[in-house]
Amino acid sequence: MNLKEYQDKMEAQLKEWRAKLEELKGKAAKTTAEARQEMNKQMEALRPKLEAAQQKLQGLKAASGEATEKLKEHSIKAMEELKKTWEAVKSKFD
Repeated sequence: MNLKEYQDKMEAQLKEWRAKLEELKGKAAKTTAEARQEMNKQMEALRPKLEAAQQKLQGLKAASGEATEKLKEHSIKAMEELKKTWEAVKSKFD
């Protein structure tokens, strides 16, 4: 996969996770106060990871040369952490 394809894939995945986060917010609004509080807590854990991954993507888009590969590695790690957190949150509320 070339760099552009990777950036596009990463951008699409971030967009999908943001949409799913909005879905969870909708579900949270329809639950009991206690469940809503727990869901909100879990969703808040995702926000910093989403933002970190978005920042890595922006850095990757702006990079060139040797820095590109290093930033790609960092972005892969950020996406893996985000995915792991997302799966943990999702499993609690499915």
